[in-house]
Amino acid sequence: MASAQVAGTTAQRPDADGMAGSHGRARDWAEIQERMLVPLYQAVFERLEVGPATSVLSLGCRSGLALLLAAARGAQVSGQEPEAELRELAEGRGLRVLAESAGGVRGPQQAAQRVTRTAYGIPRAAHSLVTVFEQLPYVRDPAGLVAEAAGLTLLGGHLVLASWGPPERCESAGALDVARRLSVRTPACTPFALSGPGALEDLLSGAGLRPAGSGRVNCPFAYPDLESAVRGMLSTGLFETAIEDSGQTLVGKELEEALHPYVQPDGSVRMANMFRYVVAEQPR
Repeated sequence: MASAQVAGTTAQRPDADGMAGSHGRARDWAEIQERMLVPLYQAVFERLEVGPATSVLSLGCRSGLALLLAAARGAQVSGQEPEAELRELAEGRGLRVLAESAGGVRGPQQAAQRVTRTAYGIPRAAHSLVTVFEQLPYVRDPAGLVAEAAGLTLLGGHLVLASWGPPERCESAGALDVARRLSVRTPACTPFALSGPGALEDLLSGAGLRPAGSGRVNCPFAYPDLESAVRGMLSTGLFETAIEDSGQTLVGKELEEALHPYVQPDGSVRMANMFRYVVAEQPR
């Protein structure tokens, strides 16, 4: 596992049309949306004093901006991202990102048996910091994901989970509700499923981890114009079922209407949102 070289935060552009299909949305995530979560990433890294002694693994790292920020602090970083388009963008930033976490490990007992080696050949069974910043809304078994993440966390190390805050504290909630309204099937991604009191803590306690604090972070979503706001929101992955069921044209139109209340006099769009994170320690 090598530390990534920090390039600019704009990912390299594939040749595909930026508005077409999932690859275009992956690029929109990297170039428009991902930066909205920088306050969350920075708050966690500052709290845990991430630096050269830290080995960071990010599960569901998407195009890798959080890893770039950790690498800029001197940390050794690696990531896991199942979506090929996002993984390609992360790799274009010089990051080491796998399709599956830890070689496809599925539970804490198997993960505890896995041994990797540092650049110096020193055996290492896990990482000193494992983060799950964005992946929880995208999995059907959050408890299983957290159990896997716990198994990849070094004894005495930390696991961080993050989620949207309560919908009443997130002005983007109305826009996100478009995904539910335009989905014939039950959407695979439910952003506020873990925003209730104690929800993240319950996941950690079920994995045998020791609570080590929590925090709330304001992450305003700010865009230069309405078109960028629509593209940014679509890139979150939370609208995929709605797009498949109702078509991207209709979803985009409804999303634009939902965003209109947040258009500023200069044409920019700004929504105040709160995200929450919890920190747990792997007992020694």
